[in-house]
Amino acid sequence: MPVETAVENPRVIALFDVDGTLTQPRGEITKDMMAFLKELSKKVVVGIVGGSDLPKQEEQLGKGIVDVFPYNFSQNGLVAYKNGTLLEEQTLSKFLGEDNIKKIVNWTLKYLSELDIPVKRGTFLEFRSGMMNISPIGRNCTREERDAYEIFDLEHGIRETMVQKMKAEFQDLNLTYSIGGQISFDLFPCGWDKTYCLRFLNSDDFDEIHFFGDKTFQGGNDYEVYTHERTFGHTVTSPEDTKEQCTKLFM
Repeated sequence: MPVETAVENPRVIALFDVDGTLTQPRGEITKDMMAFLKELSKKVVVGIVGGSDLPKQEEQLGKGIVDVFPYNFSQNGLVAYKNGTLLEEQTLSKFLGEDNIKKIVNWTLKYLSELDIPVKRGTFLEFRSGMMNISPIGRNCTREERDAYEIFDLEHGIRETMVQKMKAEFQDLNLTYSIGGQISFDLFPCGWDKTYCLRFLNSDDFDEIHFFGDKTFQGGNDYEVYTHERTFGHTVTSPEDTKEQCTKLFM
């Protein structure tokens, strides 16, 4: 359980995306950034909301991250912790059913098998408890391959084209597609974006909810929570920018 400490502004919460906001994409948080967040947590309530599952979040932010700050949301809040205690865990398989899961998996593998891009590696589809993550190049590419693919994708719209085709194919399932990071996109039921975590932040407890993220453009995986009526959205360009903006706002 996290150590209870007095917070100067307990009715203000700062929610942080992970990739590109607290860390470099798929990178580990620096000691300096973690120290800054702990100092910030003396001023306002701090929460983490990431799209990855908890084990991946722990790879980036450290083991036991659910015990470090009062609120921790992995998979956009489908796995929600408050003060180190699990509040809820929702799953994609329960919600969609296995027949629909198989349809999506089969379509995706067929589409990617016919897609011509400069490099393909492995782990093209990752099934998480609350979403599917799809990567045309494959998630186990190297850092250099990841960086090169991002440039290629921005120029040729590989992910955007695939998303549009999936929207047409599976329109009856009422799914949301969210392009985030450098190499992949997420697929999940409508309403299961990062706004899902807001249901655990009672309006009786907080006057201000500030969200910090880098993919705040329409179609990015921070867009919905960034533009939500309950949040004050802040676009950041790097962990250093996050630190600078938070210092001006809260410190």
